Amino acid sequence: MAQTSVFQVRTDEAPRLPAPVSTSGVVGWMRQNLFSSIGNTILTFIGLYLAWLLIAPLVQFALIDAVWTGENREACLVPEGSGQTVGACWAFVKAYFPQFIYGRYPADETWRVNIVYALFALLLVPLAIPKVPFKRINAVLLLVVFPVVAYYLLTGLVIGDTVVLPIVETRVWGGLLVTLVIAVTGITASLPLGILLALGRRSKMPIVKMVSVIFIEFWRGVPLITVLFMSSVMLPLFLPDGITFDRLLRVLIGVTLFSAAYMAEVVRGGLQAIPKGQYEGAMALGLGFWQMMRLIILPQALKLVIPGIVNTFIGLFKDTTLVLIVGMFDLLGQIQSAFSDPTWATPVTGHTGYLFAAIIFFTFCFGMSRYSIYMENRLHTGHKR
Repeated sequence: MAQTSVFQVRTDEAPRLPAPVSTSGVVGWMRQNLFSSIGNTILTFIGLYLAWLLIAPLVQFALIDAVWTGENREACLVPEGSGQTVGACWAFVKAYFPQFIYGRYPADETWRVNIVYALFALLLVPLAIPKVPFKRINAVLLLVVFPVVAYYLLTGLVIGDTVVLPIVETRVWGGLLVTLVIAVTGITASLPLGILLALGRRSKMPIVKMVSVIFIEFWRGVPLITVLFMSSVMLPLFLPDGITFDRLLRVLIGVTLFSAAYMAEVVRGGLQAIPKGQYEGAMALGLGFWQMMRLIILPQALKLVIPGIVNTFIGLFKDTTLVLIVGMFDLLGQIQSAFSDPTWATPVTGHTGYLFAAIIFFTFCFGMSRYSIYMENRLHTGHKR
């Protein structure tokens, strides 16, 4: 009798098995990126050793041996013969923290600065998040309404004989307030001005091109310290009698023009990377010059040079420390001026102050850098990182 074989037919998909531990997760990433070969393994251990040499003393100084509370320098001094070590004097930072944030802004008026900080954050964060609606209204509030409100909040407002907000002169501003005012103003104003200069340098009109080239090459050929000195000291000599500019305004003008020249070259690189066919296609559609630039060319060009634009922003943010040359105490200048206080004069006071400044600057610069990478990935520019 012939035997019959019975075949079982699977009607559902076989369960998917997880990937091996050695090829997925943290272990898989380490095998692929850190220990993929003998050479990479050696370099990984060398890198870990160097990181240990650098990070361990920093952690020891900033956290483990740090002094967190105290009323004066005595808290941050090591008793003779005790054999102990003292790390960062964070009590000094705590005592001077209001000056690091507001400078010499009147203590009873610092609420105005806090409102400006809060408004800036509340308007910037929704604008930076792509999924938040009402982007156009948000942009108008941030770029048009906020500067006016911030100006009157920080400087004061007097209507007739009525003092709505007491006047606070810019010479008493300082600390993070000055750093952010200069950086935000320079960043906001230099980008559109840089775009216009880049378009002017590529213009076919000889006068426009010549003026743009002269402007860009002049400002790129002069150090920022010289620009600040000229804008603060020399500019009033060229103004008519009776006309003066506030010192902060002169610095803002100098920083903006200086940064715009570099921004123009970054944008010009993006414009030159756009294929000629994009220009021809736009002209074939009957678009005018400004329509072509606004709708077709500039969106692509700016997307290509996001790293260069953010790099210029970061450089501008760090260069705000140079305003000390003209007598303005930004964050770093305010910290340096605090070193002269004998109440907190210790061997670690200077190290602590510079470490605090480094943390603040790194936080802002790293934030801009990471947001730049996020926008690159979202707009699919280059390889995803």
